[in-house]
Amino acid sequence: MPDELAFVFDLALAIVAAFIGGAIAQRLGQPPILGYLIGGVLIGPFTPGPIADVRHVQVVAEIGVAFLMFALGAEFSFAELRRLGRVAVLGGGLQIVGTTCLGPLLAPALGLTLLQGVFLGGLLALSSTVVSLKLLMARGELGALHGRVTLGILVAQDIAVVPMVVVLPSLAVGGGAVLTNLGLAALKAGAILIGGYFVGVRAVPWLLARAAISRSRELFLLGVVSLALGTALVTQAAGLSLAFGAFLAGLLVAESGYRTQVLAEVLPLRDLFASLFLVSIGMLVDPIGVVGRLGPVALLTAVVVLGKIGIVTGAVMLLSLPARVALLAGLSLAQIGEFSFVLGRLGLETGAIPAETFDLMLATALTTIVLAPFLLRGAPSILALAARLPLIGPRFGEPLEADPIAETLRGHTVICGFGRVGRELAAALDARGFRYLVVEYNPLIVGDLRRRGITAIYGDASNPAVLEHTHLEHARLVAVLMPDANSAELTTQRVRRMHPRLDVVARAADVAHVARLRRAGATEVVQPEFEAGVEVIRHALGRYGVAGPELGHLVAGRRAAVYRSAEAQ
Repeated sequence: MPDELAFVFDLALAIVAAFIGGAIAQRLGQPPILGYLIGGVLIGPFTPGPIADVRHVQVVAEIGVAFLMFALGAEFSFAELRRLGRVAVLGGGLQIVGTTCLGPLLAPALGLTLLQGVFLGGLLALSSTVVSLKLLMARGELGALHGRVTLGILVAQDIAVVPMVVVLPSLAVGGGAVLTNLGLAALKAGAILIGGYFVGVRAVPWLLARAAISRSRELFLLGVVSLALGTALVTQAAGLSLAFGAFLAGLLVAESGYRTQVLAEVLPLRDLFASLFLVSIGMLVDPIGVVGRLGPVALLTAVVVLGKIGIVTGAVMLLSLPARVALLAGLSLAQIGEFSFVLGRLGLETGAIPAETFDLMLATALTTIVLAPFLLRGAPSILALAARLPLIGPRFGEPLEADPIAETLRGHTVICGFGRVGRELAAALDARGFRYLVVEYNPLIVGDLRRRGITAIYGDASNPAVLEHTHLEHARLVAVLMPDANSAELTTQRVRRMHPRLDVVARAADVAHVARLRRAGATEVVQPEFEAGVEVIRHALGRYGVAGPELGHLVAGRRAAVYRSAEAQ
């Protein structure tokens, strides 16, 4: 088979394995991540049946890590990272050092030297960004306090990969240029951060503005992908990680006014490629080898899970954060991550660790990732158990503070589309002092609204990722006022699906569109041209002396007849 067709075959096989595995896992009430991993095992070289080339899948999986880190950076701006700085630097540093120290303690039991134990500890210290974030996002907890703490520690781990790539192989094989190499890596990282920030502050908004003004989704998406992958490749060429560059690009996007639509466009790509990353992990696992080394795998799994939960919980509590937050962060981080595979391969190539240790790390990664969803699912029981501990137990029972982001809008109206009808509604709400939020796809309108101090989101209101930023759970009304019939219908459907009891008033493009919006779930449908005609009728009949109850009856009858006829179509 030609190389081009082989690549397409392997990619298609990996996607099918992810789909079937994820669907079966979900059908059985398990997290889809478990299905992706098992799907990867089944198409890997160690099991009978169709086999995909793991190198082809890993190429695509690297793109998944890049998109995940890009979306992560876009979700959390520089301001958010500054707020997380103390958690990232102190909490992340304590966690990395503490977990690395577990390696030398395990070395005698695994037949490793002290320095090989240090290398193993470094592999165990890194958690999976993909797994942690997918689990937190699936549970809607990424914006919660423990989600932000988890993010801070994950960012610290990802940044720590840069010096670890230099230090660990040299340390384990006795290299003498550790300080020189580490200094060069630090200079590169600093130069890219500073240069990227100053260039990006001007270049990124300009690039996204040009793509947004074109009103072309294809151009906007191409601009977003170019920014994410282009920045990632630059940092990789400089000797840093692909993920680090993608995260930096996302941070720059977060400083622009287009972050909501950027996230909406990139989320499907992120989810697709991140699923393939999990498949690629499963392909590396030899099930027979795992069964043959159940003892060491069980030992290492217990050390990773219990050790990380304990170390993270202790480190976060030392920062004076609530004990409940600390334990939930520990549960979110109790697995081995993607950068451990990068470091492990490097250690294997340089002879820093034996092949048996690398295989053991892979098997432990699989078991800890499989356990990760169940740890978070069992969090209430674990918290209840922790609350019974002597001395510190009562701290785990303290209630968490409310999420400040969710408190910003309550009882507001969400106006989707700011054309003539939207402007009239906003003026009426302003006159009575009622709060509202605007979702608009025209960047010029969004910019003008923000300059006037009005809360406005740039993006397509029919996209669920955009709707999530409107705080529908606290809204009183959603007004779907886009002129495009398909967009209005899709927006109405998704609002109704996300919040079945929310009041939705929709603008119909024509009378025939009324029935479609009703079926989509609109509480009330208004057709502007017909309503204008009703007012003309009212005025004309008034000139002929028809007034009072008679005029009201005629107008009401006409309105009821038209809308009833439209809904019957």
